[in-house]
Amino acid sequence: MTKKTNNPEVLNASATQILAVAVLKLFPQAKIATGQVSSVGFFYDFELPESLTPENLPAIEKEMRKLINKDYHFEQQELALSEAKEIFAKNKQPYQLELLEEMKQEGQEKIKLCQSENLTSISIGDCLSSAREIAPDGIKLVEISGAYWKGDKKKKMLQRIYGVAFKSKLELKKYLAMTRLAKERDHRKLGKELDLFVSSPLVGKGLPLLTPKGTAIRQELEKFIIEEEEKRGYQRVSTPDLAKVDLYKKSGHWDHYQEDMYPPINIDGQDYVLRPMACPHHFILYKSKPRSYRDLPIRYAELAKLYRKEQSGELSGLIRMMSFTLADAHLICRPDQVEEEFKKVLELVQHVMRTLKITDYWYRFSKWDPKDKKKYVDKPKEWEKTQKLMEVILKKLKLDYVQADGEAAFYGPKLDVQTKNVYGKEETAFTIQIDFDLPEKFDLTFVDEQGEKQRPIVIHRSSIGCIERTLAFLIEQTAGSFPVWLSPVQAVVIPISEKFNNYGKSVMETLQKDRLRVEIDNSDESLGKKISQARQQKIPYLLIVGEKEANTKEVAVRSRAKGDEGAVKLEDFIKRIRREIKERQ
Repeated sequence: MTKKTNNPEVLNASATQILAVAVLKLFPQAKIATGQVSSVGFFYDFELPESLTPENLPAIEKEMRKLINKDYHFEQQELALSEAKEIFAKNKQPYQLELLEEMKQEGQEKIKLCQSENLTSISIGDCLSSAREIAPDGIKLVEISGAYWKGDKKKKMLQRIYGVAFKSKLELKKYLAMTRLAKERDHRKLGKELDLFVSSPLVGKGLPLLTPKGTAIRQELEKFIIEEEEKRGYQRVSTPDLAKVDLYKKSGHWDHYQEDMYPPINIDGQDYVLRPMACPHHFILYKSKPRSYRDLPIRYAELAKLYRKEQSGELSGLIRMMSFTLADAHLICRPDQVEEEFKKVLELVQHVMRTLKITDYWYRFSKWDPKDKKKYVDKPKEWEKTQKLMEVILKKLKLDYVQADGEAAFYGPKLDVQTKNVYGKEETAFTIQIDFDLPEKFDLTFVDEQGEKQRPIVIHRSSIGCIERTLAFLIEQTAGSFPVWLSPVQAVVIPISEKFNNYGKSVMETLQKDRLRVEIDNSDESLGKKISQARQQKIPYLLIVGEKEANTKEVAVRSRAKGDEGAVKLEDFIKRIRREIKERQ
């Protein structure tokens, strides 16, 4: 077993190449577009002479296994763009030619190609040396879908084939079992079953609507983070969802982030744009009056509605949306305060994760890529200085992290808190950034002890991240069995017959006056059916009421955690549940 075989991305890149070869064997007129690999799978886009269905996938898999058993070799070589262009022109592969032309315009001179059997393609990752290093029974094609070329609806619709590759049949079997379990926890499935959010083609893809139940969870998350931020000296602000394009030209977003922004809206001859970030708005608030060194740090916090243009194929439930709410904040501080403020932000983020029981996470130190002049502000000295500052802070905090070049914000390095969804896909949950650039662009200043103007440093941070995405993580993590404080319905009152509906209603109203989220099931269904339905909705407490309970002013408690707990006084139950909610157990 080679070292490369143990690298899942290398394994998936090799399987992707075999997929492309197999498709060309079965469909000689196919045009290859581009693919992508990760630690949990791969996909490749094709223009094909016919539309594929899931029924076509076994035949492609069979062809892939044949190719693996042939034991052909992968050859990767670096060529000049002009040489690669000749190859793809000869092979009549227009999509690969288009990618080469883009690289040429960006100043790239060479490209790595992968050669195998009858296919030469732009390499999408390091490959194994031999196809036989892939287990023939360790590959599986899992899905087929449509995908616009480059995610642009104006361009041709291609066919995207998804797959996975593992070192052995056993690992594949484990993965497929995990996937079946993941589908049961998928927030899109549970969101529908538990009536948490709705998607409508009439409203638009990537624009989910939260129901009253989904909104109840959202409000609890918002209340929680507002309380925690106010304890830590944050000042809440409220700023508009759009601004003149000029604001984002000044901030640099228009130059470095425009492809992720929506097109301008012309109002009375002036161009406005939906905001992708709230930081420029907060800087305008800071500049509204002179600031002294005694005023700093200033911590502006906002639950900001943001708008970012995602590719259609990337939109997914509450994880990837066209519009979302970020628990955003900007800490404007003196240089001597940066380390302490960074530490306090990290403590807040860690407190949030403990409260939400997020345990499977890791830190990523995201740095700039000096070669990418388009993505990052071109200030090498400032980049080196700020990255060194963050590195020193992380070292003092004794924080373990992985390093990722080319993942920084365009204005500064950041510490990302990474986690995975139920399918194993990596996502950024929370982020902390040190910004050396925007304070200069907006001419942010404070007056020091000597009466001289100085430049502050800004820390951007999201404490609970994107509210909707965090909700998605929690749905999947709990499989919809939310802790009491987050449960959209905290208790349901179940009269054992119609005779006790009035008492059941009075119990519900008493609990609601105590600001508890309670429903009553006074339907004509049997008691057993009512209990079963409440369990399916994963409600923490079922309060059964009959003649005995009505006479003694009690409720018979059945909890999700302990089952039948017997009858208790209503006031005692209220004290118990209020304590659980207050302590966010």
